[in-house]
Amino acid sequence: MKNKTELKKAFIVSVIIIASFFILFAILYQIQYQTYTKHFNEKLNVIIVKLQEKYPNLTSNDIMSILNSTEEAEIDLLRQYGIDLKQDAILLKNNNAHQNFLLTNLILLSGFGISLLFVFTLYNHKKNKKLVEITNYIEQINHGNYSLDIDDNTEDELSILKNEIYKTTIMLKEVAENARNQEISLKNSLEDISHQLKTPLTSIMIMLDNMIDNPEMDKQTREEFIKDSKKEITNIHFLVQALLKLSKFDAGTIQYRNQIINVKDLIEEATQKVSVLSDLKNVTIQIQGNDEDTICCDDKWQVEAITNLLKNAIEYSENAGKIEVNYIQNKLYTQIKIKDYGKGIESNDLPHIFERFYKGINSSKDSVGIGLALAKKIIEKNNGRIFVESELGKGTTFIVRYFR
Repeated sequence: MKNKTELKKAFIVSVIIIASFFILFAILYQIQYQTYTKHFNEKLNVIIVKLQEKYPNLTSNDIMSILNSTEEAEIDLLRQYGIDLKQDAILLKNNNAHQNFLLTNLILLSGFGISLLFVFTLYNHKKNKKLVEITNYIEQINHGNYSLDIDDNTEDELSILKNEIYKTTIMLKEVAENARNQEISLKNSLEDISHQLKTPLTSIMIMLDNMIDNPEMDKQTREEFIKDSKKEITNIHFLVQALLKLSKFDAGTIQYRNQIINVKDLIEEATQKVSVLSDLKNVTIQIQGNDEDTICCDDKWQVEAITNLLKNAIEYSENAGKIEVNYIQNKLYTQIKIKDYGKGIESNDLPHIFERFYKGINSSKDSVGIGLALAKKIIEKNNGRIFVESELGKGTTFIVRYFR
């Protein structure tokens, strides 16, 4: 439990003051007793001396017997001198001393009360000062100033409260900033989507208008228009599906179902998905690795990621080219390496190829710049990392590592 320093200090000082005043009262009481006793004994000694002078036969035993006797006199002789045994002091000195001691006690009690009042007033002053600081701090927060002077913080309860307010403020600030960033990201994404859809939709509209406006169009031209329209629609379908998947990752709604699967089976399934594209370009995909290697992942999503990487490799490969897929496994990770021998990627483009809608200088005209961004999201979600190496004219290598 966190210490309440200021309250503890006030409590300790109060205890010290109380203990000090108890000691002072004890000393004063002892002084009072000794003073009264001294005055009384002095007068009693005078009386005994006078009695022995007047009555020489009075022995010391007789005197001590009288002094130590518990009997009370039946006759109150002192009353005739105006002295009340129950209220008045017999000795004038003791009466004067009593008044002096009474004044001293009053002064001591006043000092005691004032000291305690000062301690708690000082404590409340510091507490109120801290409350004012917290109030001012909250006002500064409301005006957008989120700074906090950590050096003036202690471990008292109000400083703890101030720190908790700071933590809550920072959390709310981050939530607000994230909301603004998401709003900006959504706006940018919508602008990018609009831009990406605008071109293929415009092409489709032009080709459809041409076919409608020219009913006598020759069969070959019409078939080319239909083929091109289907191609554009396929690209739009891929773009929309990829964006929907990315939006699910951004919203955190994707739940992986990890299981142990064979690495070779994973790669072969991804290869099968790009078989049509590889056949069109006559690109050969070679797979090498230990058939017994396994990986713990969500096979559905990782097939999607590897498929996008293979699709990118095929797009960058020359006709009748080759793609090598090698996989290895060690105690730290399972690695899949996809290497093509195509035209490569410009060095200036390498830092950006995983950004959404980014298209490098050597990108194909059919590329929408979304496949690699989606692959990266999928891989990293499954505790993986992706790296890229490329050299112009010699090809590109994607390295994927799934850590255990």
